[in-house]
Amino acid sequence: MEKYLEAGVIVNTHGIGGAMMIKSLCDSNEVLAAIPVLWFKEKNGGYVARKVLRAGPHRGMVLAHLEGFTNPEDAAKYKNRTVYADRDDIPIAEGSHFIVDLIGLPVLNAETGKVYGKLADVIKNGAQEVYEVATENGMRYMPAVEEFVKEVDLEKGILVLPIEGMFDEI
Repeated sequence: MEKYLEAGVIVNTHGIGGAMMIKSLCDSNEVLAAIPVLWFKEKNGGYVARKVLRAGPHRGMVLAHLEGFTNPEDAAKYKNRTVYADRDDIPIAEGSHFIVDLIGLPVLNAETGKVYGKLADVIKNGAQEVYEVATENGMRYMPAVEEFVKEVDLEKGILVLPIEGMFDEI
């Protein structure tokens, strides 16, 4: 499992103090704003930590003041860069999983073990998440609700009970 997860993208600077406007990739702006340290991925593959001095939701994004950024010129150099969070710093509910850990898991029938394909993506559409499953006959889409998803096991895969037509021709 990856230690550092994508948490947001710096979209602009704000003010004269080096603050950054960050588009959240977390479940909410509040989750991103509560992360104590953000990490920048370097060209050599390593990560550099920047302590979050203060952060909060602002105009649909997160306004963050990070250690080491004291003017807009410093912050502007990081525009369009992804910021990462240590997975241990991100709160997650019991029984929940990070999407990055689910991508690539096999999707299989909970009763028969038949493999339908692999999870390609998780789409958030407001009402519920939708699993995009890559099958040998193309992409199939399944609401990620208890009615269909019976168990998520990071070792076995995603155990489902689909309705007729959901994975036909597989």
